[in-house]
Amino acid sequence: MEITKITSHILQYDMPQTLGYSQQFYDKRTAHLIEVETDEGFTGWGECFGPGNIALANRTIVQDVIQPMILGHSPLDRDVLWHKTYNLMRDHGQKGMPMQALSGVDIALWDIAGKVANLPLYQLIGGAHRKQIPVYGYGMMLRPEPLENLTARFKEEARAIKDMGFVATKMKVGLGPRADIKLAEAVRRGIGDDFRFMVDANHCYTTSDAFTVGRALEDLGAYWFEEPIAPEDLQGYRELRAGLNVNISGGEAEFNRWGWRSLLESRGLDIAQPEVCALGGISEYLRVLALCHAHFTPVVNHVWGSAVAVATNMHLLASMPDLPGGMNPWEPMLEFDTTDNKFRDELLETPLEIQAQVAQTNGYIALPEGPGLGITPDRDFLQYFAL
Repeated sequence: MEITKITSHILQYDMPQTLGYSQQFYDKRTAHLIEVETDEGFTGWGECFGPGNIALANRTIVQDVIQPMILGHSPLDRDVLWHKTYNLMRDHGQKGMPMQALSGVDIALWDIAGKVANLPLYQLIGGAHRKQIPVYGYGMMLRPEPLENLTARFKEEARAIKDMGFVATKMKVGLGPRADIKLAEAVRRGIGDDFRFMVDANHCYTTSDAFTVGRALEDLGAYWFEEPIAPEDLQGYRELRAGLNVNISGGEAEFNRWGWRSLLESRGLDIAQPEVCALGGISEYLRVLALCHAHFTPVVNHVWGSAVAVATNMHLLASMPDLPGGMNPWEPMLEFDTTDNKFRDELLETPLEIQAQVAQTNGYIALPEGPGLGITPDRDFLQYFAL
């Protein structure tokens, strides 16, 4: 069997409202899907992390750099192809967009392997450590409106996410320490005292400002404080973890096992958040997961994208060993963006129906079925939203 073609499908649509995080506002949603075809009829699907013009740049890397390296090779030699591609790109990008591009291709090769073996991805990895996966609802995005309006909306949206059945919720910050603390207080009022909530800063603070916000989050009982400072500031993460009584999480902007080795050795994370669609795909994710567990650092995957990314992470969370183990082990959660996302909810011939499952099972979803990722994108949908 040989790889005969790789296609980038870049999808985009205008969102019903402008949303934002600490770095920017946006009003378009983009997804970059990868389709790998073979001469025996097996097709694999993957996804590259990166919105907007980043997706356009990644498409060029996929089509003009990676594709010529692996055409004619067996898709089952995925580890061989990973290292061949990485080694040839190493001088030009050990992190960032080259790794995002490689990630989507690698995920598609794993999808093909599952289809050839007629096994779901989690079974191909080694089996399911859990029968169902808890899900947390991600919302409370920033909008270009006054703080008073934002605090009221954050309170109501947090309550709504809790009422949907999710096991926890997560909010954005990025207006500055004083305003962000008010937003966090509003979320706590909305969900009550006993419901878990997390705060995502998207690396917007200096270390001193992160301590200011972090101490307030201690008082509010936040579960984790995500990417409080720049990902390059490993010493700052270590200082925050040592000085705050709230879990420090991060890692979505780190790539491959070598980047993760330095991050984990710095002892700056309570919870690791690898992004499989960016760090190097499933092949590299499994190596990063092993590193995290070797450092006794729990993992909650970062998830942002289409149904392809969500399905991939469902398999990875199912196959993740308990850490540290026991009768009542600590459980990883699936991150679920509750804002408008047609590329997740309407992309597939058979939708994942995450929200419906969460509502029916008090916050949990069943393991995916079918070989490989167990999904089939709708061709008409791909054509309609093609950029």
